[in-house]
Amino acid sequence: MTYTITPEKIYLFLQLLREEERSAGTIENYQRHIKAFAAWAGEADVTRELAAKWKAHLLARGYAPGTVNTILVPLNRFFSFLGWHGCRVKSLRIQRRMFRENRRELTRSEYARLLSAARSQGRERLALLMESICATGIRVSEVEHLTVEAVRAGRAEISLKGKIRTILIPSRLRKKLLQFAHKEKTASGAIFRTKSGRPISRKQIWAEMKSLCRSAGVMATKVFPHNLRHLFARAFYQVSHDIAKLADVLGHSSIETTRIYLISTSTEHERQLERLHLVY
Repeated sequence: MTYTITPEKIYLFLQLLREEERSAGTIENYQRHIKAFAAWAGEADVTRELAAKWKAHLLARGYAPGTVNTILVPLNRFFSFLGWHGCRVKSLRIQRRMFRENRRELTRSEYARLLSAARSQGRERLALLMESICATGIRVSEVEHLTVEAVRAGRAEISLKGKIRTILIPSRLRKKLLQFAHKEKTASGAIFRTKSGRPISRKQIWAEMKSLCRSAGVMATKVFPHNLRHLFARAFYQVSHDIAKLADVLGHSSIETTRIYLISTSTEHERQLERLHLVY
């Protein structure tokens, strides 16, 4: 029996993800990675050997092991959906990370410089959007839930994967969001919108943040919406020291996922080693 990937099969798989109430971002990522594999494979029959070559190809192109595993997850899920269990390929085994690279971690001062750069350019919406993500820990795909009604109530109710999570909105942020909505003449619905009135997309948020890098003097590798969520997580934990509560706030099913958010940078790790005073 031969296995081939067709647009129809991909469509049916994406329909399943929608029925499972997966987020738009997750569905988009799954679709992108599956199509990338299909384009690389061409007309070749799909086999475990071919999937293993794809894994090796990604490593040869310089993808980090963690990124390779992230790419393989949707592919293996797709194969299982089609009943192609023999085509599934094993993920790479990765030692638990002790620290995060400095070039990837957004600091408080860099976050402040991004806000300052946005405001100096008259981009108040972008500055407020970044503050909203960083002050609540909300996912970029959940920004549309920051509605006028939610802000007035002081909380946003988010339903995802059969779970309902409540996002509390700090009072200072509430005041700023309502002032912005009044200025934009937004009486109800999503606060952050495009000129056409539709909720701003994650791609646009990403692109607008990236456009601040040079003027803010922040490395582009650090500037993306999810890093604001990481900064929120670290700040929240420094105050509460409660990883279980943080997991609930972030909407994580596993504390292990939350732990990843709290990994220190290599500079912080090195500073901790110096404080041991074990070199005489």
